[in-house]
Amino acid sequence: MSRSISRAARLRQIEHLLFRNPHGLRVTEIAEHCGVNRRTIYRDLEVLDDTGVPIWQADGKYGIIRDQYLATVRLRFSEAVALYIAARLLARHADERNPHIVSALHKLATAFPDPLSDYINRTAEAISEQPVNPAFVDVLEVVTICWAEGAKVRLWYRSPRSGNVRPRDIAPYTVEPSASGGLYVIGFDDWASDIRTFKLERVERADRLPDTYDIPASFDPRTHLADAWGIMAGDDLEDIVLRFSPKVAAYIRERIWHPSQTITDRPDGGVDLAVRIAEPVEMRPWIRSWGAEVEVLKPAYLRHDIGEEARRTAARYTENSSQ
Repeated sequence: MSRSISRAARLRQIEHLLFRNPHGLRVTEIAEHCGVNRRTIYRDLEVLDDTGVPIWQADGKYGIIRDQYLATVRLRFSEAVALYIAARLLARHADERNPHIVSALHKLATAFPDPLSDYINRTAEAISEQPVNPAFVDVLEVVTICWAEGAKVRLWYRSPRSGNVRPRDIAPYTVEPSASGGLYVIGFDDWASDIRTFKLERVERADRLPDTYDIPASFDPRTHLADAWGIMAGDDLEDIVLRFSPKVAAYIRERIWHPSQTITDRPDGGVDLAVRIAEPVEMRPWIRSWGAEVEVLKPAYLRHDIGEEARRTAARYTENSSQ
């Protein structure tokens, strides 16, 4: 019994090793990791192949075909709930329907008892009723596979300003959703010679390139986005101060809107929210969403711009009411 358990554990270890090394491993490397001889590893690889693990072999190395691989994950109930909530949030904020969320939810439903299982399946079915953009799905799959396997990718990216499409060769460092909508890939852009962010919904086509890369050990998505309000990072930071009325002060106090925030209570029951962020343009829709319950105190240009927008909005309503 102990021998069979040992081999079962080793098979899981080999499967995990191959999955974590997108460029493959030599049999000698696998044997060294597992503490057995090469002959044993050859037999184990045959067993994994016979049990349906999609294994590739090239240039003396072995690896896993990622887009055919079904990962085995064991979840506690609370962990499954956390993944369900994450999938729901991603589906709600996505600009394009992701069919992989639907299939993931159906599989996740098997981890829940009734009636929760039925509810999750109905959630997946509701999402599946939305139209699918095949071009977006293709782009997403190419980018994520290249990210996982350390391969560069050419993005045919449509500029939101000019509408022009131009190729950009990038090394994907991470894929990040945005609360304001959409999925973004962050990576090193050869044209800019710097880290850039691209919205996947604006990518017309994605082609895998033969060049490979390694994500720098110094890159941390959380650190990279620490100064961003959402998804847009930058080196130049600005201080933003907003004054909220007593009517919405409780909502402002109950949440951490940004790691840099400070909240100051006011005598009238309102609050002042101060943050230090990159690219304040990304914050404007959120400021507008509070309507007359917020006032921009600084910077001056942002106060002017939001004020002008409010005046134009008021003028439009005044004009329409007189018709």
